[in-house]
Amino acid sequence: MAINLEAMRQKLETSRNGGKKNENNTKWRPQEGDQTIRLLPAEDGDPFKEYHFHYNVGKNPGILCPKKNHGEECPICEFASQLWRDGVQNNNDTAKREAKKLFVRKRYFSPILVRGQEAKGVKVWSYGKTAYETLLGYVLDPDYGDLTHPETGTDVVLTYTVPGTPGSFPKTQLKPRRRPSILCDEAVADCDELLQSIPDVETLFQRLTTDEVQALLDEYLSSDATSESRSSETQKYNTDNKVDAAFRKFMDNS
Repeated sequence: MAINLEAMRQKLETSRNGGKKNENNTKWRPQEGDQTIRLLPAEDGDPFKEYHFHYNVGKNPGILCPKKNHGEECPICEFASQLWRDGVQNNNDTAKREAKKLFVRKRYFSPILVRGQEAKGVKVWSYGKTAYETLLGYVLDPDYGDLTHPETGTDVVLTYTVPGTPGSFPKTQLKPRRRPSILCDEAVADCDELLQSIPDVETLFQRLTTDEVQALLDEYLSSDATSESRSSETQKYNTDNKVDAAFRKFMDNS
């Protein structure tokens, strides 16, 4: 079997980054306006992967939820739920607003090839529920079918609109081309290499244990404390009532 050159490039990139994958080379975000993408097939037959994240926990870009993704205890879920209940019971809008920021969010991920940028290789696109349901609708429509099929699939025109007003959200419109098109046209140097380079989406995210998630939550909640008081706060959290202690501290500071 021939050597997988794309895998070798990824190994080199990982080595140059101190053993860490350069996710910026894999994850893709659309630019404002139109772009054409090709959804790529998944080995398990499901190119639309969904994961649950907690955002707004310090400077972390997103924390995989242990409960929703893996059926384990999640301190952030517990804390956010307790915070919400207190906000409802005490008519505390601040508590409810902060709880909403910590509630788990679902994101969807698909491997794609960006037309016109084939030389950059396979990318992973992250999108929301509306785009997800739109794509499923096309796949289940017999006029389109399997958009990812290398021979009978079709490219998709993605139109991305940047929010124009504060508080609004970006819009993503998706429209498959009417005519099927092969995946590997003259812009793709090696089709087998391309297909072998499709990443396992789950490997792009760090899976944390319940204790590790608790530590991130503790750090976030104690971020306003002085360096002298942080040790005592950490000691307080290391009890059987970690979430209760964190909750009390948050409410004392709000």
